[in-house]
Amino acid sequence: MNTEKLSNRLEAVTNYIPSGARVADIGSDHAYLPCYAVKKGIASFAVAGEVVEGPYQSAKKQVKMEGLENQISVRKGNGLEVISPNEVDCITIAGMGGALIASILEEGKSKLASVKRLILQPNLSAISIRSWLIDNGWELIAEQILEEDGKIYEILAAEKGEPLKPYKNTEKGLLMGPFLMEQKSAVFQNKWLGEKKNWERILLQLEKAAYSNETEKRKQELKRKIKMAEEVLMQ
Repeated sequence: MNTEKLSNRLEAVTNYIPSGARVADIGSDHAYLPCYAVKKGIASFAVAGEVVEGPYQSAKKQVKMEGLENQISVRKGNGLEVISPNEVDCITIAGMGGALIASILEEGKSKLASVKRLILQPNLSAISIRSWLIDNGWELIAEQILEEDGKIYEILAAEKGEPLKPYKNTEKGLLMGPFLMEQKSAVFQNKWLGEKKNWERILLQLEKAAYSNETEKRKQELKRKIKMAEEVLMQ
């Protein structure tokens, strides 16, 4: 992967960046995504934010090597603290857990007033992001699921709007993704068949465990998830 050819996962993220956007890529690592977006004319300006010293230095080196220092600002800092209010109108966060992405957005809410689009790619727990979007007035406008190198990734794009609009059967929508449920791609089916088998395995173990309120609560939760997966996959 380099600034000319991104991974399929990151290229899919850039496909949701509006043309001419001013982008902040949080957790930018080597700054491949902002360099690619600027070089391809997708983004007019980008901030590459990185909290870890090593990747921060790698990003600075990459941007300098590409001659993009006038269009890409590499900054070291935690989450959205690397951007100023009204500086960008699009934020990308890729390659982290969903709960961490949600906490970054929550802690940086004061920086989101000028932001028109969020493009978020969690490695797990996309439900954490969907819940945050609903709670904070962001409308999920698109979702994509893809497999690369044996791993399954989800990409969520959101804009300020009516947060409940796309969530039919809210519990299922939160867990599995309202758009992904409708598309029901082969990757989606593989993911949730795998999750269902895992839940059934855990449930079998719990059935053999000594009774406790906590165990019973966990069993009921697993049964509910298994039923949701079956309903969606059989539709």
